[in-house]
Amino acid sequence: MLAGCTTEKDPGPDKPSPQESPAPQGGTPDQPVVLDATASLLEWVPAPGAVENTVTTNGTWFLTVDASGEAYRLDGPDKSFGAGEAGTRITNALLDSDWAVVVRQDQAGQTPSTAEVTDLTKSEQFTIDAASDVPTMSGGTWALGGGTLVHATPGPGGAGCVATVDLASQKSSVTWCAAAKHGFNAGHVTAAGTTVLSFDDAKPSCRTVGSVADDQLVPFPGVPECAAWEGAELGDDEAVWSVIPKESDVDAAEFFARDEDGYFDLGPGTSGTLVPCDGAAYFVRDPQLAGEPAKLMRWDGSSVTVVYEAPPGQSFLDAPRCGDAALVLTAHAETGDQQVMAALG
Repeated sequence: MLAGCTTEKDPGPDKPSPQESPAPQGGTPDQPVVLDATASLLEWVPAPGAVENTVTTNGTWFLTVDASGEAYRLDGPDKSFGAGEAGTRITNALLDSDWAVVVRQDQAGQTPSTAEVTDLTKSEQFTIDAASDVPTMSGGTWALGGGTLVHATPGPGGAGCVATVDLASQKSSVTWCAAAKHGFNAGHVTAAGTTVLSFDDAKPSCRTVGSVADDQLVPFPGVPECAAWEGAELGDDEAVWSVIPKESDVDAAEFFARDEDGYFDLGPGTSGTLVPCDGAAYFVRDPQLAGEPAKLMRWDGSSVTVVYEAPPGQSFLDAPRCGDAALVLTAHAETGDQQVMAALG
């Protein structure tokens, strides 16, 4: 368990924590306020098991996907689950405070995905698949937050739609459908809402990040047209997103945020690594200069902080994995790979 871990290095009696710092005044979409990052490293400890496996934890339960990608284990205080299936691969392993979702796909990617859902409070399981009221499809985005699961489902005319599942009641609904010749990915679910990235079939693709509800995709205001990569809502009129400055280098993104006081430039980061967790947003920043370490960044609504730095030498980080109360991070470095975890809140 991570309950005994502290989340920040002690700032001392006279130094307020980052969460207590006054919120900065923002700018406009065209002239966002540029924020400099400060260090506020979380207390990281090694995650259990082999580094080659993929671990996610909420501080009490540990969800581990075997390096083969065919099997998983879900270990709790007094109960364990797990299954393996040859010829399949686990594409998503999601965890929040009360639910675990493991998504399995056939190796050829031709049949609809199957999600095995575990109610952590009741130690009960059920599946979501092609036979569900709102069926799954092959591939597509999956996201979990606060007991709500989002996945792709077939729509009219071959278009993909966003399906939302209330896991407690097991009731599903179609929230929004993409237009013809459009798709979507990069789903994120927070208490503030569900977001996806919509894209068309142009080259380069025109991409729009927005929130989905009531059969509509509402684009984030202030985001350059067609340049978004992904985004997440953090609260009322609060959001974070990334854009791609140069289409010739889609790995290099610039991150931005918005609140009721305006717009902020959070600095460079790595596309596809945005993860909302425990009311904040995290993203990876690859080394910007020779000799710099890869870093994990956090935007908490008032400041940008570095919460993890990779070991010395060449390095890169996978996107962090959120379990509501904890983060797990895999770092690949010259000095050896490591998988570490930290408590939040």
